[in-house]
Amino acid sequence: MKKLYVILLGFAGGVAGAMLINQFQSKVLVLETAAQKEATYSVDYKVPNAGMPDFVRASEASIHSVVFIKTLTKQRAYQQQDPFFDFWNGMDFFGQRGPVASSGSGVILSADGYIVTNLHVVKNADQIEVITNNNKQSYQAKVIGTDPSTDLALLKIDANNLPHVVLGNSDKLQVGEWVLAVGNPFNLTSTVTAGIVSAKGRNINIVNNQFPIESFIQTDAAINPGNSGGALVDLDGRLVGINTAIASNTGSYNGYGFAIPVNIVAKIVKDLVDYKTVQRGFTGLEVKDIDAALAQRLNITNNHGVFVENVFEDGPAEKAGIRKGDILVKINDKDIDTKANFDEQLAYLRPGDKIRVSFIRDQKEIQGTLSLLNEEGNTAILKKGTKSSDLLGADFQAISKAEREKLGIRFGYRISNIRQGRIANMGIQEGFVITALNNHEYERAEELIRDLETMRGQVSIEGIFPNGGRGVFSFYTY
Repeated sequence: MKKLYVILLGFAGGVAGAMLINQFQSKVLVLETAAQKEATYSVDYKVPNAGMPDFVRASEASIHSVVFIKTLTKQRAYQQQDPFFDFWNGMDFFGQRGPVASSGSGVILSADGYIVTNLHVVKNADQIEVITNNNKQSYQAKVIGTDPSTDLALLKIDANNLPHVVLGNSDKLQVGEWVLAVGNPFNLTSTVTAGIVSAKGRNINIVNNQFPIESFIQTDAAINPGNSGGALVDLDGRLVGINTAIASNTGSYNGYGFAIPVNIVAKIVKDLVDYKTVQRGFTGLEVKDIDAALAQRLNITNNHGVFVENVFEDGPAEKAGIRKGDILVKINDKDIDTKANFDEQLAYLRPGDKIRVSFIRDQKEIQGTLSLLNEEGNTAILKKGTKSSDLLGADFQAISKAEREKLGIRFGYRISNIRQGRIANMGIQEGFVITALNNHEYERAEELIRDLETMRGQVSIEGIFPNGGRGVFSFYTY
């Protein structure tokens, strides 16, 4: 019988270690092009004493740039109990639920206080405290931007002359190469563990998003709850990944850890700094992995490439000559062997970028070129368009054209950053997409917010949950 593993987004919360699952400094973040040229490293990086053991050199080069993140989140009506959450954490002896404390890790990217971590470490937090190595300094952090598709968040603290990490190049990372995981497992700050890269391009299906990007580095360096958001570094102490999840049947380290490649991190962070939202390029096609059954059905002798499952009408892929049933084998001369690899290559690109594709049809390889589009179906750079309501206590963001088409709806507004207010009292959860209010659809978020703020009597809110299920919130308001 196969052993059942649970993929955990690793938190360490509370004193009991409970598990809950301006301009950026260009000299630090310098993956030069979306197509991933060679990374350039910060000029102030110095290799420690060359006579020291490799692990010591890597630890000293990276440990001071990894921070301890503590968050405080008020319990709200819509929040569900996490199965790995300690029962007593945040609850008094009379059974009343109070503020929930949790913790994780982060990595300093610049001397003036930009920090990257996992979104699940800071999601819904009312307070975010950043503590530097060995508890030297404590800062209150603000969220600059987030990317649910990759589970990344960018924070900023008001500080200067901070020790910051040097970026490596995850494209050149090889299976079998030594790496170190640096973080704060179980509230144990400044912890370093060693292991090797076990695999690359892993998709473990943990990102709950309409357009998830998963192409993890797998490592056997010990990663435990609290390591989330910490650094995976090479033997020179250069950042090659952000530790994100573990595979475990106990909730603790069991030999499998997963990190987001730094080349993806670099692109996401730059977008959040420059545009406040991630610029994602769409090809107008959907692909899936070629397993043994599909290979037999297609009568192919190897699993090289990905199967084109769908091609959108008038999209870039269709205009490039790609058809449903083709086998896509290359993007910009890079081999594509899995859907995770396909998603990773697109993650480096932006709307308007032109890419070369190679695909196989009738056992012949065909080349084509296509221009990537944004979520709205054009090549423009998008700006963040979130609307906020203090009375409702939430933010509202119109979902993209691509997502609307995928969900089969005309209009939709995703709820985020829920705080004290009417939305929390209604029991609506983070990530819920409102599609109609009292059977009325809204073309503009401002009109939806206005009616939600002023509506009285019977109220019916239709929408879609983050897992894709549809539902209705119905209540009476005075």
